[in-house]
Amino acid sequence: MVSPAPSLPKDFSQLSLAEAAELLAARKLPPVDAWHPERDGDSAMEIRADGSWYHEGGRINRPAMVKLFSTILRREPDGGHVLVTPAERLRIAVEDTAFRAVEMKSEGEGAARQLVFRLDTDDLVIAGAGHPLSFGGDPDHPDPRLHVRGAIGNGLEARIDRALYYEIVDLALAEGRDPPVIWSNGTCFPLVDI
Repeated sequence: MVSPAPSLPKDFSQLSLAEAAELLAARKLPPVDAWHPERDGDSAMEIRADGSWYHEGGRINRPAMVKLFSTILRREPDGGHVLVTPAERLRIAVEDTAFRAVEMKSEGEGAARQLVFRLDTDDLVIAGAGHPLSFGGDPDHPDPRLHVRGAIGNGLEARIDRALYYEIVDLALAEGRDPPVIWSNGTCFPLVDI
């Protein structure tokens, strides 16, 4: 049985990037990409655009349950989402993205900057080559996202909350590059398509 992710040991704003890296290194997720059960079904669950989880129309109010379910979530090649165990694969409706990035911490400047995000499930993700940031193709209607896990381009993503997006824009503009870019963990991410 998979156990839910432990809660952060202290307030995210007090967490150093070194502590975040230690927590990430200790985090073990189930190998959902290796599981291909024969039994399929529907979970009667959905993740709404605001990040709230529902089962049969009722909101799941226990954070530990949401954390547990989030560890067995996978995005399928057809773009759908499933909860998967070695015994079964159950469809789950996802209105927007599977996760929301709700807090961000930035350390360093320019190419030495690191951005660590706290998701609505208390998971931590450091943006970089393995966890790219994307902002959509329309600068008038940005679509800020962070790749969380799975195959890049078809994996699980987090919607970056609007306030965090504006923080990213402010950091990028302060760097003075035209067009604006943001660096994290040695990777450069343009805020607009060039």
